[in-house]
Amino acid sequence: MDLDIAEKIRVCRLCETRFQATETLHEPRPIVWFQSNSPILIAGQAPGMRVHQSGKPFDDPSGDRLRDWMGINSEQFYTRDLVSIIPMAFCFPGYRKGADLPPPPICSKTWHKPVMAQMTDVRLTLLVGGYAQKWHLKSQLNVTDQVKAWRDHAPNVFPLPHPSWRNTGWLKANPWFEAELLPQLRTRVQEIVND
Repeated sequence: MDLDIAEKIRVCRLCETRFQATETLHEPRPIVWFQSNSPILIAGQAPGMRVHQSGKPFDDPSGDRLRDWMGINSEQFYTRDLVSIIPMAFCFPGYRKGADLPPPPICSKTWHKPVMAQMTDVRLTLLVGGYAQKWHLKSQLNVTDQVKAWRDHAPNVFPLPHPSWRNTGWLKANPWFEAELLPQLRTRVQEIVND
């Protein structure tokens, strides 16, 4: 029996040995949260430990901040007919010296193109963090410069910093993000929600 792409990802164990070599010694747990007809796509980095445990993407303070940036509530955010979440790696990569490891490249090489080929109704893409920005925009700009260039891609693509608490200093150092980018992002999200 040929499994659909989502089910193939759910049973993926490509990184089992890699994850067993991390500080967390965890098993793969791909977090699959997409539907081909979603008009909003969030392209992120990889699930964190809390998401690995819950099985729900952005089920953490980063998700609270991202939902605030978008101007939507949890119910809207977790409606797959509205929002799909496709990270560069579907599993939590583990820790090294207490910090999240980067998304294993084998995940995006294996799954990203086939998944993106199914996303036929996307009207708005949020590129959360440098890994997603590099893949989707084919850009080598750092996150700050890429986000500063948001007008080059709006209103259908918005590069964003990661909404992690670790970026609170970045947000304070770049007040234009909240003053200029977020109102435009929220307007675009509401156009889609109300369509």
